[in-house]
Amino acid sequence: MPSALPFLLAFTLAAETHQIVATQYHHTFSAAHPVLLRVLPGDVIVTKTVDSAGFDFQGIRRTKTHGNPLTGPFFIEGAEPGDALAVKLARISLNRPTGYTAHRVPVKDLAPHLVPPPPRPNAVIPGYDTLIPWTIDLTHSTVRPAEPGVHKLAPLPASPMLGCIGVAPQGDYSPRSGPAGYWGGNLDYNLIREGATVYLPVFHKGGLLFFGDGHALQGDGEPIGSGVETSLDVSFTVELRKNWKLTGPRAETAREIISIGGAPEATLNQSIEIANRDMLRWLIEEYAFPPLDAHLAIGVQARYDILTLGGSIAIRMPKPTPTTHPR
Repeated sequence: MPSALPFLLAFTLAAETHQIVATQYHHTFSAAHPVLLRVLPGDVIVTKTVDSAGFDFQGIRRTKTHGNPLTGPFFIEGAEPGDALAVKLARISLNRPTGYTAHRVPVKDLAPHLVPPPPRPNAVIPGYDTLIPWTIDLTHSTVRPAEPGVHKLAPLPASPMLGCIGVAPQGDYSPRSGPAGYWGGNLDYNLIREGATVYLPVFHKGGLLFFGDGHALQGDGEPIGSGVETSLDVSFTVELRKNWKLTGPRAETAREIISIGGAPEATLNQSIEIANRDMLRWLIEEYAFPPLDAHLAIGVQARYDILTLGGSIAIRMPKPTPTTHPR
């Protein structure tokens, strides 16, 4: 049998590095947008995002409106409907010393002493009076509110992440970059960060990958309606999983596999069902768990994360290995 080594060496040598910064950003996940870059599986893409209001790494506004402007779409050669993209996030790093957040948790009927004072008008963006400016220390990778005389929070370790990642959905459906669903979208999941792999179903030739909405730090569920919004440097590769037929986004870290459940207008219970169903498929179809073992493993090992208070959920499981469950 001939060795596969020459083929692997040729593939490795053929991989290219592409550096690109978009000049046009999008507010929808849509197959109608012009392709930003065509790449081969395994190529390295080095790019940047703007923040949720469209400000870039220099603080220059590149879009006219808010709404999570997206970088992309990226066309992956060979991706066909029914395949999956494996997006490997090699580097997600901070690239400017400023960010901002919303100012309060949306809880009704608070006692007066629990209600925060309104932010300084126009403190971040003219015309907005609900935003707090933050300082990002690029040397020490920390964040803190930018007005220390007003705020008492100590510097916090940054953990850069992508709030939005997804593909163009089926047909001509073009959801805005606010909701999440089977195409990915505004997941706001703080484990989608450097070192993670995100799996997305393919509905159009090339996959048509988008991402954006960088956060320097964000709590589970995005409880104030934002993270520390900022721009990011992003380096990634995309591989193909042929004929995977995913029903929604998945993620993987060094130690865990993650199924993500959500749909526009879904309740948390409905999103839990979507995530549980996909995790069962993953364990049974990809890791050869007998159905009973898969159900029992979820019953005793699952961890659930609230991704957005609007209704998205993730289920995390320890990554199966031959010692935990041989194929």
